[in-house]
Amino acid sequence: MFYNFLVPFTSEWTVLNVFRYISFRSLAALITALVLSILLGPRFITWLRQVKCGQYIHEDVAAHAAKAGTPTMGGLLMFFTLSVSILFWADLTNKYIWESFFVFTGFGVIGFWDDMTKLRRHQNKGISGKAKMAGQLAVACIIMMLLYADPQYSSKLTIPFFKEVTIDLGYFYLPFGVFVMVAASNAVNLTDGLDGLAIGPSIVACLVFSIFIYITGNVRFANYLLVPYMPGVGEVTVFCAALLGAGLGFLWYNAYPAQVFMGDVGSLSIGGTLGYLALLCKQELVLSVVGGLFVAETLSVILQVSYFRWTGGKRIFRMAPLHHHFELKGIPESKIIIRFWITSILLGLMALSVLKLR
Repeated sequence: MFYNFLVPFTSEWTVLNVFRYISFRSLAALITALVLSILLGPRFITWLRQVKCGQYIHEDVAAHAAKAGTPTMGGLLMFFTLSVSILFWADLTNKYIWESFFVFTGFGVIGFWDDMTKLRRHQNKGISGKAKMAGQLAVACIIMMLLYADPQYSSKLTIPFFKEVTIDLGYFYLPFGVFVMVAASNAVNLTDGLDGLAIGPSIVACLVFSIFIYITGNVRFANYLLVPYMPGVGEVTVFCAALLGAGLGFLWYNAYPAQVFMGDVGSLSIGGTLGYLALLCKQELVLSVVGGLFVAETLSVILQVSYFRWTGGKRIFRMAPLHHHFELKGIPESKIIIRFWITSILLGLMALSVLKLR
């Protein structure tokens, strides 16, 4: 809003030129979302308690009994602060801003539906898996058709660490892109089992992709670093910064011991958005690196279920997802969280190394 309203007056007031810079508006978006989250957090948590949005706890993990009743659906706070920040600082005529917001909102609506169903049923069981998957596929298909129809967008798959190796998937890029967003959405959702466990790595991934997005939208940086250039994509850096600020503000209250949980409305929207950002900057495979922690959590569930069925009741892990396995081995929750955060930071640095190691 500030960009669209003030930039036309830059010829008369040169000081307003600062609003042309994506870097300035990104920093402002981050600070806005962060400060709003911290200021509104206590009232928002109190409101969640009043409307009885308490989390139902997994009975198999005895250590979590004390968390029963902790407010959930904290993702709504992130949605609000992100929306306000984007409204203030983004170029509202940029189509990629609206596509990013559509993905975040679309997956968030599915998560909200799931969370509300759990609350109505007074148990840890939301909408059916088929209904959830159908909603995720619908959002992902819509955004992939928009991307594929964009004349600036390429169906070529970029291979990390190889500067001249690409694979043109053609029409197969459509289902591939849908898979990336849906898989990322569910992977973050599976990871959201301990205080701050999902939002920490999500913040790291968001920071990494904000860098990739900025480079993709800057012709000089893109050419120098051999990254596919897409005009207009750089504006999404403002969106990434707002999401980063909203995530940090949420972590303020979600850090151990958590005062609020993000719920599916937060985890599904963040995961789907990370998938979209990876597709937008043509770093689809890099997502599996920066999101390696999410991949490990998801694989632990797949392996556990498959092995259980194959052997007729045997298990690989004490419990899946992976973080519960470490909990049942007696490792304190706070230590698991910190170690997972450190791992995500290392993976983020590895992902950024793709820019130079080619």
